[in-house]
Amino acid sequence: MPLSVLALVVLAGLIHAVWNIVAKKAGGDARFACFTALVVMVFWAPVGIWLGWHQVPTWGWSEWALIAASGALHVVYYVVLLRGYRKADLTVVYPLARGSGPLLSSLTAVVLLDERLTVFSGVGIAAVVSGVFLVAGGHRFFRHAHDPAQRARLHKGLRYGLLTGIFIASYTVVDGYGVKVLLLSPILVDYFGNLVRLVFLAPPVLRDRQAAWRLWQAQWKHAVFIGIISPVSYVLVLYAMQVAPLSHVAPAREVSMLFAALLGGQFLGEGDRLARFFGATCIALGVMALAQAY
Repeated sequence: MPLSVLALVVLAGLIHAVWNIVAKKAGGDARFACFTALVVMVFWAPVGIWLGWHQVPTWGWSEWALIAASGALHVVYYVVLLRGYRKADLTVVYPLARGSGPLLSSLTAVVLLDERLTVFSGVGIAAVVSGVFLVAGGHRFFRHAHDPAQRARLHKGLRYGLLTGIFIASYTVVDGYGVKVLLLSPILVDYFGNLVRLVFLAPPVLRDRQAAWRLWQAQWKHAVFIGIISPVSYVLVLYAMQVAPLSHVAPAREVSMLFAALLGGQFLGEGDRLARFFGATCIALGVMALAQAY
């Protein structure tokens, strides 16, 4: 993986970790997801219109089908992620989602997109995934908590984290196909996919506008922040996918766990500092191995 691509992925990882911490603090549901999608639509409209003015009219059914599939997958991913954050700890949901997602998407890329794993890339994927689980406090996944409430919360985190990871893998492969095979603009894939997301997310807001307005008043700062910066994170990743193999880029995104380990400990009061340090080290070594695999 070229150093320029690695720099894009690292920056994207930092942004991704930050907005997920903000999403955890917001404690929102599907209506919050709608708020962030509205912010994306309005704030990034000049860029979407400017890039799409000449490109979008040339799209055929395959391009629009991919945009629709991408938007639908992102909706389910985001709603499941937010629900996981309401039901369980970020330190369980986020690492599991980020760890299982790239593993599945990399394997899918090898099978469907005819990409090959070298020894370096295989070691890199294993190190990144192992590091993610250590950052999450992996020892907790192999023992039951003594407190039934804690045990139930941990199990919910496991379920929501793995389910989120499945949808991360799904939209990563779909969007990767769009930018690598159909040669779509990464910005347009994200922006028009967001318009599709609004179609699914608007009904809960419109059904009870007064309740939605109250939620907006309480959550608008979080929604505006996420709506502005989250597209930057994913667009950087899509640009990286245009240059490097998807099976390398997807796991390298998990450098976000390095930032989540540091920032989460500061803002969310997370423990297991030693395990998180070793996990972050595994992630860093895994990313270096992926860089050598290109």
